[in-house]
Amino acid sequence: MRLRNSADGYGAVPQVLHWAVVALVGVAWLLGTFDDVFPRGAARAAVLFIHISLGLGVAVFIAMRFAWRIADPPPPPESIAPGGWADRAARFTHWALYALLIAVPAAGIVLQFARGDALPVFGLTEIATPWPRDRAFARTVKEIHEVLANSLAIMAGLHAAAALVHHWILRDRTLLRMLPGAKR
Repeated sequence: MRLRNSADGYGAVPQVLHWAVVALVGVAWLLGTFDDVFPRGAARAAVLFIHISLGLGVAVFIAMRFAWRIADPPPPPESIAPGGWADRAARFTHWALYALLIAVPAAGIVLQFARGDALPVFGLTEIATPWPRDRAFARTVKEIHEVLANSLAIMAGLHAAAALVHHWILRDRTLLRMLPGAKR
């Protein structure tokens, strides 16, 4: 398996980064959305710690993905029947996903600080809050974080649906190019 991209598909590095972000976002979204099913106290604190760690993981992987994308540009898009509007929609969706993948963890970090809490960094260290606790600001940031996270989930769902349309309806290689082990 090749590490770098080629004209016919993505290499192993962008594939791993892509699917790692998919997994991290999915689990983080589930834990953030359904955290209230866990009892208050140690269980909910552990879920919050995992949620924060997953969000920081997303930030790290997205930074790595940007760096790799600069060093190893993606393969050209598959030519598809719809043409211009579909290409523009795909580009918009990709950049909107990237923007949300940056904005959601950033809002989560601001939320943690607005609550007056330190930011745990994967259990290795903590970053102290740079400002005093502000409950009203924290509520506002929490709402923004939730709206952004839900928007990310919707955009990711649209992205996945488009990949399936490419695979099952348009019958091109768009989805296969990002799947590990798919035949070139």
